[in-house]
Amino acid sequence: MRCNLISTALNVLNSTKNGKLFLITARRFSGASEISSTVEQSVRQFPADPSGRSKTERSLHIAVIGVPNVGKSTFINHIVNHKVCPTSTKVHTTRQSNTAICTQGQTQLVFYDTPGLVTQREIRKHHLEQSFKSAYRHAIQNADVIAVIHDASNGWTRNELHPTVLDTLKSYANLPSFLVLNKIDALKSKRVLLDLIKTLTNNTLTGKRSGKDADRNLPPTVAEETRLNKRDTTWSHFSDVFLVSAITGSGLNELQDYLVGQARPRKWKFPSDVYTDSNPEALIVESVRARLLDYLPQEIPYNLKCELEYYNVEKNVIYTSVQVECPTARIERLICGESNGKLRQITERVTSDLVEMFGQAVSLTISTFSKGKKSASINQK
Repeated sequence: MRCNLISTALNVLNSTKNGKLFLITARRFSGASEISSTVEQSVRQFPADPSGRSKTERSLHIAVIGVPNVGKSTFINHIVNHKVCPTSTKVHTTRQSNTAICTQGQTQLVFYDTPGLVTQREIRKHHLEQSFKSAYRHAIQNADVIAVIHDASNGWTRNELHPTVLDTLKSYANLPSFLVLNKIDALKSKRVLLDLIKTLTNNTLTGKRSGKDADRNLPPTVAEETRLNKRDTTWSHFSDVFLVSAITGSGLNELQDYLVGQARPRKWKFPSDVYTDSNPEALIVESVRARLLDYLPQEIPYNLKCELEYYNVEKNVIYTSVQVECPTARIERLICGESNGKLRQITERVTSDLVEMFGQAVSLTISTFSKGKKSASINQK
């Protein structure tokens, strides 16, 4: 007799005084009387290291996908415990794939942060590069598993997976995938999550958790005749579901332990003291662009071009300069604000971001110009 995932979760939720529930799988509650013996036959996802936690290097590569503004970059920054992916409150902050590395003991987790999955219409609307539609493919092709980040707080969209997400999962159905319901801290009632899990997974998971070193097979390949259409809003082949808050860190430790347990015995791709493969110059430019998104209204920041003018490190201090090209003098004045007040705020905020990112002093100058003529320049140390 098959275990009823939702009823098991409900029993545990009712018995939990603080109402916190980070992971929903039948194996998580294996001590409950409702768990049938069939659950003990856990589905293999990855080959386990016969020697257990040996001194052999282990790694797992995770492609993190989802629609724009669901918290992918914040999720990665928090789980890596290092600010390597620029974030903002607006959509399309991530314009290209970023790599974040978390090394614990003999295990290395490699996260591929991808731009939000978009349609061709959205690419035209936000003046996005065509690479938006291919960046996620490169990430997935280098990954062992796909993490789908979904916004559980959005009442309008939380009950269905976006068509672009479903198309991606179908195209790479040979890879295992798990669902991460993010922003649960914004929900007033955690009981909403129980119905949400049942809906998004069709009340079925391809595997059940069995601890950090669980053996797993690849999930069954989706039948060729299965076709996604307008009615398809769910995915029946997730191996696990996690409930987290990327901004507060709730639930991330358990998810990280889970990923460590799935790591494969093989040599690391990166040194243990590296957090990202992006060069400092690119991180600086992306950080400036992210804060412009925060401080400027509507579509204006998407029409700006940021370029690095200068970068140098002297006596453990980063000296750098970024110039922002504005399409018109009016937009340039809007960026600078009265007496360059807004530009000064932006520069201070970016400097703070960079100090946190690099762990050392930063002297940043942001200058603006329009029609080829430089106008304003603000320096912040």
